Amino acid sequence: MSEIDETHLKISNACEEIQAKFASYPVEAQRQLENVRNLIFSVAEENALGTVEETLKWGEPSYLVKGGSTIRMDWKPKDPDVIRVYFHCQTVLVETFKEVYPDEFQYEGKRAIVIPLSAYPASGPLSHCLQMALKYHSLKHLPLLGA
Repeated sequence: MSEIDETHLKISNACEEIQAKFASYPVEAQRQLENVRNLIFSVAEENALGTVEETLKWGEPSYLVKGGSTIRMDWKPKDPDVIRVYFHCQTVLVETFKEVYPDEFQYEGKRAIVIPLSAYPASGPLSHCLQMALKYHSLKHLPLLGA
């Protein structure tokens, strides 16, 4: 079985439009995006955050739970060596990530964590960032979002 087929199996519980979007990415990007997707679902389950809504928004895989802030992710051919995990730019999420994890990630302004395809981001810090986004509305009043 090819790596592409394995990725398709991993996202078989996703809707057809998400499956098609993942299939459109190069294998390395699929692998990295699938890692982030799996972390989102794991964090939601571990924190009993309810059902994860998985859709395409602006043509990008998008994830949201009740009480959270939307997480989007994508790979772009104009910058083929990285994926980006996007957060709502009018939140303090990325600013908080930069303060808590200044050296763990590359950032793009107030909106994204940039992850090289060749990187193996530590699941702990990335999971923590995803958790803050998925729980954003209950944390937004806390200093550093309770980090």
